[in-house]
Amino acid sequence: MGSVRPAAWRRAAVVAALMLAAFTFNTAENLPVGLLSLMAADLGVSLSAVGALVSGYGLTVAVVSLPAAHLTRSVPRRYLLAGLLGLLAAASWVSALGSVSYGLLLAARVVTALAQASFWVLMGPVAVGLFPPQRRGRVMGLLSVGGSLATVLGTPAGTWLGGHGGWQAPFVVLGALAFVSLVVIAALLPTSRPQESHAAFGADPDRRRFLVVVATTALSVTGVFAGFTYVVAFLDDVSGFGKDAVSAVLFAFGAAALAGVALTGPLLDRFPRATLTVPVATQAAALLGLYAAGSSKVATVALFMLLGASVAPVFMATQSQVLRVAPGRTESALAANSAAFNVGVAAGSLLGGALVPVVGVRGAFLVGGLFTAGALALLTWPESRVSAAAVEPG
Repeated sequence: MGSVRPAAWRRAAVVAALMLAAFTFNTAENLPVGLLSLMAADLGVSLSAVGALVSGYGLTVAVVSLPAAHLTRSVPRRYLLAGLLGLLAAASWVSALGSVSYGLLLAARVVTALAQASFWVLMGPVAVGLFPPQRRGRVMGLLSVGGSLATVLGTPAGTWLGGHGGWQAPFVVLGALAFVSLVVIAALLPTSRPQESHAAFGADPDRRRFLVVVATTALSVTGVFAGFTYVVAFLDDVSGFGKDAVSAVLFAFGAAALAGVALTGPLLDRFPRATLTVPVATQAAALLGLYAAGSSKVATVALFMLLGASVAPVFMATQSQVLRVAPGRTESALAANSAAFNVGVAAGSLLGGALVPVVGVRGAFLVGGLFTAGALALLTWPESRVSAAAVEPG
């Protein structure tokens, strides 16, 4: 970073390493979901205790993101990223120990979550700082592909490997992937002070727009998780899919998410507002459509694919816009958006849990659609125009 950019091959290698790290972190976060029964039986704990390894992880990221961004704002990014990836590798390998207890596994998950809280807000500024400002959106799109691949490939592959080689096996692989990212970052990322990069500050600071984008994140994520948390029950009770078909529908959802990110990423720089407004609108349409037409299997698959193609681009676009409109340091702004995302996950899950006994799983998707429609209304609310006289010096 700084005044002289590294060679193109070094920049490409660093971005690839950050994509791999994003893939590894996202896979590590959700892997216990696919290994729930295996881990519970081996550790001698309940399914809900293993589920807490996921919910507690998200809560830790939400709580720690902003303080971590503040505490580490002056640390050179090369050293900080290498340290965070070292923690991910070490925690993954500790999780894979044959004699690991539930308490030690929980501690390893907390360490991983602490590392992810900092990594997620560093990744964007570090990567875009290697390129000209007009390429911010395209770089963020590439990073999002790495994270989205965790849903399509990482968690399913980890679940398969855990079923055939023991639930610890995928954690060994995750540790190795984190170590590869660490080596590349440590060797190729230039050492400089964070504030030297153009990505340290918003390209077009706008406090009002920043607050709108963060609120959009919170509302839209709350909306999608109010329903999607209970996707298995919806597919079984409402759509009539058998248990064997659930994995296929979820794979279609993940593949559509990856496609949505890949298609939207290159457009972020040219159409910054449309690339957020459109996926929020289609997310609302998908959730409301599932409420209205969820009894049709064909419609359900199509709408879940539309939902997948919307959810991932929404968060990618909010991160890109935060980089653009951050009123101060981008790390703090991205941390606020990350915290809003994780609060939305927790709030949506809790909201859905409260709604399902009252209005059924179909009603939870309706409420989720209404929350997302609220995000769309906020996002498209006309901005107040300040007259020229009000900004002229008196």
